[in-house]
Parts: sequence; structure tokens; C-alpha cells
Amino acid sequence: MSDFDKKEDEKTGTATSRNFIELIIDEDLKTGKYGGRVHTRFPPEPNGYLHIGHAKAICLNFGIAEQYGGLCNLRFDDTNPTKEETEYIESIKEDVRWLGFDWEDRLYFASDYFEQMYGYAADLIKKGKAYVCDLTAEETREYRGTLTEPGKDSPYRNRSIEENLDLFERMRAGEFPDGARVLKAKIDMANPNLNMRDPVMYRILHASHPRTGDEWCIYPMYDWAHGLEDSIERITHSICTLEFEVHRPLYDWFLEQLGVYRPQQIEFARLNMNYTVMSKRKLLELVKEGYVNGWDDPRMPTISGLRRRGYTPESIRNFSDRIGIAKADSVVDIALLEHCLREEQNLRAQRMMAVLHPLKVVIENYPEDKVEEMEAVNNPEDESMGTRTVPFSRELYIEREDFQEEPHKKFYRLAPGREVRLRYGYYIKCEEVIKDENGEVIELRCSYDPETRGGWSPDGRKVKATLHWVSAKHAVKAEVRLYDRLFNEENPLDVEEDENWKSNINPDSLKSLYPCYLEQNLAESKAGDRFQFERLGYFCVDPDSSNERLVFNRSVPLRDTWKKIQAKM
Repeated sequence: MSDFDKKEDEKTGTATSRNFIELIIDEDLKTGKYGGRVHTRFPPEPNGYLHIGHAKAICLNFGIAEQYGGLCNLRFDDTNPTKEETEYIESIKEDVRWLGFDWEDRLYFASDYFEQMYGYAADLIKKGKAYVCDLTAEETREYRGTLTEPGKDSPYRNRSIEENLDLFERMRAGEFPDGARVLKAKIDMANPNLNMRDPVMYRILHASHPRTGDEWCIYPMYDWAHGLEDSIERITHSICTLEFEVHRPLYDWFLEQLGVYRPQQIEFARLNMNYTVMSKRKLLELVKEGYVNGWDDPRMPTISGLRRRGYTPESIRNFSDRIGIAKADSVVDIALLEHCLREEQNLRAQRMMAVLHPLKVVIENYPEDKVEEMEAVNNPEDESMGTRTVPFSRELYIEREDFQEEPHKKFYRLAPGREVRLRYGYYIKCEEVIKDENGEVIELRCSYDPETRGGWSPDGRKVKATLHWVSAKHAVKAEVRLYDRLFNEENPLDVEEDENWKSNINPDSLKSLYPCYLEQNLAESKAGDRFQFERLGYFCVDPDSSNERLVFNRSVPLRDTWKKIQAKM
């Protein structure tokens, strides 16, 4: 079976690619497997914040259920209390909701099934398929063998069923210290799949659990719990990433030995993206060691970080659709994610004018006390968004890079003696350059042509540049944070063997500018509001904003590298 087939889009009637998971489900529905049901789940471990790779899995699992009129559970695999926190649980729920998905009344936890799993483990002991082992962790690794050499049986492998049941009950009762004993499945120490060599099912861990408190001091291992959770919830299609493919025989073995309901596990390639790390362990290092300002730092690939940076649920869902579902690992260019945001915000974001690196302009022949209201288009892509007015006065701010005292050959913006158009304003001409004692340009003295209101000349003369601007008298001061990629290298982990992967962190990944000057229409902006600053990019109001100081994050610049990449393909 190929990864893709063709399907017809109900809305457009055009043929689109059908991924291999859809083909499997189509066949299952055709044959009546699972009684025509489609029931998926998204099963995060609450040991960190979700990232863009999890967003792909969320969109896939909830999307498949929605597509087939089925159900999708949100289930937390909370089997390791030493790494799990309520903060992570709440952040995951917020992320799933923000992406636009609803688990309704199907919120579950592995801890909901701890008693049932314990009973299943006792059943395996009674069947002679599990035993309590006293080997240390180091001895267990030695007995396990290697990829080329078989393992060897534990000296405790042949304990009687009665002794194993007694020891397992005493493990639960808290008689033994951490690491003293484990419960193992009795499978085959010579199996070529290392996961089948008597894997650990339970370990002793005297740690308080976020939900069950101190009720338990033994906790199930992920490989024991995961398949059972799917079985208990009667999941039809257990969609996992590729690293779980070698674990599937173990999941199936557990379910077969217990004689319980068995879902179908399907593996797909996880999302890998350049200039990014996706390991929650490494992301946690960045947070704890202060390389970033928390899990929701806009430089992080976390969903909360992307949200704070200004990404929208629609742009991330569109990105997930575009990268598709495959069975082979690959690396996605981060430029595609940026392109999806630009594409979506180009249609929706209101245009505003802002000056990030201000240079003052004084229009000497404009009346000092005069203020005009200029009509500006809110979004040229959507006429229904209408227009707004922006004040124009004698003193303005323009971008410092829009002026050169000695312009190079291809510089068409403002220069001494040169005329340019002000967006929605007038033609102005630079007459004089004012410098400070260090020779730095601090002000331009200009003249304007009153016949060019709206930025057009009645005599038909042309100018080669149009500049954005802000009225100095009416400008709103703000802090603007310019975010860049967190890593300089396309694959930040190339030097991981030297334990020096963090040396690839981009020292210029955050630049904070203050004061920047914004048009007065932005004065009442609230956290989460998104805009296009003309000629500068897409920006979002940061939660750090207050009435005293507005703070904007640059989501992405206007330049779309993804289109350039496509053009070369």
C-alpha cells in the first residue's frame, strides 16, 4: 500500500491526496472492523509543555475523528510522578482547546486505571507470565544483552506464582525501598527485539502523585500502561509516532496474554523542523538554565510560545495539513510554518503604521498647529474591513533606514534634495540634515507639496519610494521585541556528541527596542491582538503589556523565504 491515494474534496470536487492512515481506516470501515467505529486519542505525558510536533499529533488524532464522525479522547499518561506537574496538565488542556478541538466529556488519565492495571498484572503473575525480580538496574542492563547478543535469564525468573503474588502485594504495601524490586514480564531473553526481553512492568517509587497523592508507591511503566489504556477506552486506531513501532509487539503481547480488547496501532513520522529542537528534555534545559524566559518564550517551539509570538490556531492547523502524514522521517523547513502565518494574516490582519528605529522629520512649510486626518486602508485584501483615519502633522517619525545622506546607486528612499511619497500623506522633499555633536543624523528638515494629499501628484510626476510614518505629536510609545530563530545552525544537535548543542544558540534571537512609535489607533490594543505593521512584518501584543507600556512581539517579518524556496524547486 502506498502512503497516499486520491480522494475527492466534498467542497471543491477536486482530487486530493489521501494519506495511508485514512486508507487503513477506509478499509476497516469497509470490512466492518470495530463495528464501523472510529475512536482515537491524544495521549500526552504531563512532563512539559506541548510543542509544534504535538500540534501535528493533536490535529491528526482529533482531525481523523472529526473526519469520520468518530470520537477522540484526551488522555494523560501520568505514570511518572517525579516528572509530572498540574501546571503541565492545565497547559496541555489550554493548548488543545486553543487549537480548536474539544474532547467533550472524554478526559482521562492513566491514573484512572491504576487499580485495574494492578489487577491485570496480578493476572499475568497467576498465568506464570510475570515475576518479581531483585536485580539492580545495572544488573538488569547486563542481563538484557545487546543487539547482537541474547540476554540471560534472571536468577529470580522461576519464583513460584505464590511467592511472586506475595512479593507484588508487599511492593504495593510499601515494604521495600525504591529500586529494591521490580515486576517483569516473562517473555524471551533471546528475542531479537530488546523490548521483549522480560521488560519491567512496575517499579517501586515512593513519590507523591499529582492526582493520587500517596495512595501508590509502585507505578506502571509506560510500555505496560499505554496499550492497556487504549484497550480500556476501546480505542480503534491508536496512532503513534515511529519510535513506538518496535514497542508494538510488546503492547500486543500484553493484550493477547490478558485476552482483552485490542486496538490497532498505526505509526507515522514525527515532525522534525530545522533550526529547532523538539526534545522536551532539552526544552526543559533551556528553561531551567535561563536561555529562554519560560516555556512560553516566543522563541520556543512550544504551542504556548507560538501563541505568545502571534501564531494563530488556523495557521498551525494549515501547517499540519500541508506537511502531511508520512511513514518516513524527514525535516520540515521552518520557513513553511512562517509562510502559513503570513498567508493567513495577510487576509485577516489589520494594517497599521509603526516606526521601530525613529528618525524625526520636521516639515517646515506645514503649519505648526495644523492636524489633518488621513484615510488609510485597513486591509487591501479585504474591503469589508474598511478604512481608518491617521493624524498627520508638522513633525513626524520615519524609519532611520529610510534615509541615507549619501545614497548608494540602488537606494531610492529619502536623501538630501530627493522627493518621496508618504503613505496616505504627501510628497516630501529633504531640504536639510541636522546632526548632533558626534555627527549623527538626528533630524531632517523637509518641505511638502500641499497638492499631493493622499500621496498622489496632480501633475503626474513620479517618485520611486513610499515611506510609512507616524505623527510625532500623536504617536504611542511602545516596546517592540524582535524575535529571530533560537539557533544559528540548521541542525542544532549536530554537536550533541560534544554535549555542546547549546553553543548553537543565536545570541541575537531577541532584540528589544524602546521607544518605538506607533500610530494612535494602537493605543487601546490588548494582549493577543495581531496586526501587520506596514513594511515591517506581523506583530502581536504581548501579555507583558500594560497601560503604562505597550509591548509588541514580531511574529514574522514580511519577507517570505518559503516562496523563494518553492520557486527554486
